[in-house]
Amino acid sequence: MGAFLLSFVVIFIAELGDKSQLMAMTFATRYKFWTVIGAITAATAVVHLFSVALGNVVGLALPVGPINIIAGIAFLLFGLWTLRGDQLSEDEENKASRISRSAFFAVAGAFFLAELGDKTMLATVTLATTEGWFGTWVGSTVGMVAADALAIGVGALLGKSLPERVIKIGAATLFFAFGAWLIFEGITV
Repeated sequence: MGAFLLSFVVIFIAELGDKSQLMAMTFATRYKFWTVIGAITAATAVVHLFSVALGNVVGLALPVGPINIIAGIAFLLFGLWTLRGDQLSEDEENKASRISRSAFFAVAGAFFLAELGDKTMLATVTLATTEGWFGTWVGSTVGMVAADALAIGVGALLGKSLPERVIKIGAATLFFAFGAWLIFEGITV
């Protein structure tokens, strides 16, 4: 349960302002909400299962202290990445706005590709080095889907008046706090 809660919170925060969240909002303007959420869930579950497997292997191969320090540094970098922000490239914007025969597969495919190497994938790998694989997988998947569902809902209600800067700063601050905590834990182990 601890792995689930930690992964949920970290990935939910990591997803705020992420390009895949922007894609979710874009897809939601074209397709039904449930189609977009279902496709996001399927793609995220697959990518995060791979991420957890990778993180679990790394976690078994390295001692806890250095893993915590490396994870802490990674979280500090995720904080900086969050402050920098993400934007959809022109190609990603075109893919997200195209209508295809199968909306579910179009959205799932786009999300799968967008998540490869993304900070949420890397954060999931990092969490899986020290946390239980199942809780990390389910928590990271649910956290990402919840953040994307929130973005779709809030985006539909508020449009462009979202306080993006405040969200970025808040998310980055939480990443910095997690990073500092992990580094401290790694040094004191």
